Amino acid sequence: MATIYLFRHGQTEFNRDKRFTGDAESKLTSVGIQQARWIGKLLQFKKIQIAYHTHLSRSIDTLFEITRWHPECQQNIVDDRIIERSYGELQTLYHTDVIKFYGLEQYKKWHRGWDEKAPRGESFADVELRVQSFINDLHDKYHDKNIGIAISAHGNSIRLFRKIFEKATINQATSWVIPFDQYFEYGI
Repeated sequence: MATIYLFRHGQTEFNRDKRFTGDAESKLTSVGIQQARWIGKLLQFKKIQIAYHTHLSRSIDTLFEITRWHPECQQNIVDDRIIERSYGELQTLYHTDVIKFYGLEQYKKWHRGWDEKAPRGESFADVELRVQSFINDLHDKYHDKNIGIAISAHGNSIRLFRKIFEKATINQATSWVIPFDQYFEYGI
């Protein structure tokens, strides 16, 4: 059985500033780099032969801090099925500005509602479909191999990984706060 080590990128400038990031580019802060290094230390004695990340620098830069401990990791694979949920027209906007313009109730629906999507954005239900596709492919490729797989993902895609692996409810998944400095381990 393969083991996946799933973690969120470190804090970004947009996370720090409470802006909707989505799949927009936002660099790691110095705190984010330290968080990534911490996850690297937590995973330093695990065997990791394959690593997945998205095309965004925060995913790549976080993964670097993990794989530097793992010379046995010979494959770094880009897969945007694990990318952050798109917030469409809200991306790069401050949360407070969205609340002022659209109201707190609409903000809550877009931010944590299951089927709600910001204009030109994605819902959690949409993200679950792509994450499930990714998990299915991982299972098909690696379930019979004794390997470790690092996955440098994003807060909202991790919600759906957890929902699927932990058989959680929609309410649980939408209420979770995904930490920047921990990892989740699952067999596949």
